[in-house]
Amino acid sequence: MITHDQELRATQERIEQFQRWLGRIRLTARREEFEAVASGYRLEIERMQAEVMDYLLCPPAMRQQPQPA
Repeated sequence: MITHDQELRATQERIEQFQRWLGRIRLTARREEFEAVASGYRLEIERMQAEVMDYLLCPPAMRQQPQPA
């Protein structure tokens, strides 16, 4: 779960990296292995994109603030 803007940027950069890897795999993997290899990247990209959207669609005032110890 993304909790602040720094984590948001890191997740967005990770999504871009995974997309670049997927683009390379698309060009280099054998046809019979592509789906198996690509599916893991796709699932991870989709999971991270969902986290980004959850964070962006929740106004800061609605996020839980850490409780002081």
